Amino acid sequence: MTTAEAASAQLAGIEQEARPPGSQVGRLVAPLRPTIAVACLLQAISSAFGVMPFIAVAEIGRVLLAEGPTDEGKAWLIAGLGAGAMLLQFIFKMASGAITHLADVDFQFYLRRNMAAQLSTVPLGWFNDRNAGAVKKALEDDVSTLHHIVGHSYTNIVGAVVTPVTALIYLFIIDWRMALAALIPIVGGVFLYAFMYRGFSQKMVAYDRALEDVNASSVAFVQGIAVVKTFGQARRSYRQFVEHANRFVDYFWEWVRGQIPWISAGNTVMSPIFAMVVILAIGLGMTASGAIEAIDLLPFIILGPSLAAAFLTLSFAQNDLMLAHRAADRVAEVLDTPSLPESEQARVPVGTRVAFENVSFSYDGENEAVRGIDLTLEPGTVTALVGPSGSGKSTLARLLPRFWDTSEGRITIGGVPVDEISSNELYRNVGLVFQDVQLLRMSIRDNIALSRPDAPLDEVVAAAKTAQIHERILELPSGYDSIAGEDALFSGGEAQRVSIARAILADAPILVLDEATAFADPEAEASIQDAISELIVGRTLLVIAHRLHTIVGADQICVLDRGQIIEQGTHDQLLALEGTYRRLWEASRVAEVVG
Repeated sequence: MTTAEAASAQLAGIEQEARPPGSQVGRLVAPLRPTIAVACLLQAISSAFGVMPFIAVAEIGRVLLAEGPTDEGKAWLIAGLGAGAMLLQFIFKMASGAITHLADVDFQFYLRRNMAAQLSTVPLGWFNDRNAGAVKKALEDDVSTLHHIVGHSYTNIVGAVVTPVTALIYLFIIDWRMALAALIPIVGGVFLYAFMYRGFSQKMVAYDRALEDVNASSVAFVQGIAVVKTFGQARRSYRQFVEHANRFVDYFWEWVRGQIPWISAGNTVMSPIFAMVVILAIGLGMTASGAIEAIDLLPFIILGPSLAAAFLTLSFAQNDLMLAHRAADRVAEVLDTPSLPESEQARVPVGTRVAFENVSFSYDGENEAVRGIDLTLEPGTVTALVGPSGSGKSTLARLLPRFWDTSEGRITIGGVPVDEISSNELYRNVGLVFQDVQLLRMSIRDNIALSRPDAPLDEVVAAAKTAQIHERILELPSGYDSIAGEDALFSGGEAQRVSIARAILADAPILVLDEATAFADPEAEASIQDAISELIVGRTLLVIAHRLHTIVGADQICVLDRGQIIEQGTHDQLLALEGTYRRLWEASRVAEVVG
């Protein structure tokens, strides 16, 4: 078994390990510890050999500068040993690097695969609580950060320790007093860097949050550029991105500005020039007093300045470790996200009658977003949810496709509780069409056939025609093979019709529709409404209504306020009540006239 295969076998169990307290770096890297230990041992040998050529130069100098006849044989022997040590250093270093990088390839692959697999099982509501930038950072940026741990940091730390220790052993053999003098820059540098890293963890938390905001705003800007340009909002969207970027830069600069003096002082004290000055000043003083022979200063002049450089490497590796601790915590958070519970004995619903039975739900366990909901959706009917912002409309609608599970009560489809239906079966029965359309970076054909990847082209085309987007697709450079976001750029209304074509092809008997026309212009709204009219024929529909005139023909309208249904009936019945719905209706009519 190769090293990479061994690492693969070890890594397969990462997601099954219990999450220990504290940093998650140890937990994630634990399966690779034997591999890393071997690599570190090879690096230690390489680093020890790496010091030998410098010792050889120092010893050759002492031989050549010694009083009396020059021992050329000894000089050549030392030179040969130095050259051999240099070759061995290269061999062991290459072996160490090959081992860690082969292991790192599998490490990153398995982390990303396991994270993607875990994300495919978490409740859909989990994504509502996290912006795209945060998820992208964990899946891509944080895994890449962990690359430095496996590929470089541990071996760099070993090298940064072994190199000066080997050199110091040699220097202490030559003269212990000068060896202590050579340590002065290191002690001073460590003291300065200790001040620099005060509060580092807390500052990194704020740094990561600011960076997530930038990532999220940039992703949102790029993904929505076609939509915002269509409605003349490009400048506003761009301004939001710039504001997040400016906040990030302001925070970063404020942080760095306070560290610059310490960084400058630390780098100066640990620089080879400063070390050389210290060594020469003390060494010349000792030579003048007869405490040391001038020839014995040569090893300290050659090796002394490199001691501080090794500790600078250690400082950089420590910085990588600090970053990795934060990255590992976020990666572990994704890996440890509870999956959507699946019933061991999944049941198949019979029929499409939907019933909410005394349903309550709380996001935080204290404040209920919806409570005591009793609602029945008869097959083939349209039920509309209306109410002011924050009334619980979206929460209630998203409980049906199990974005979250209810805190109390239950939701049934065909008499079967939704938590007893397998996820695949649930999404075969419940389709989703939301305002926020997400087209994946794949062909338009594959976007439409997302729920049925093997659907023949003629069925995909038929769905697109029904959604009134077929002609627009034919105008694209590669037609149905055009890639969304590359050579297929849609307006908001066009993208919505693609998503409707997707829902038509999925052919789910129950639809949750977050009114797709809420932000569409009148022309786009008409096209979308025509497409929706084709989509909902014969289906059970639960719609979140933003424009009340679009649901006047609904079979029942539920008015929500503070998470409860306060009015229920048809459009005419609710108007006759002269209650909340009538006020909402009159306000919407005024808004349409003013608009």
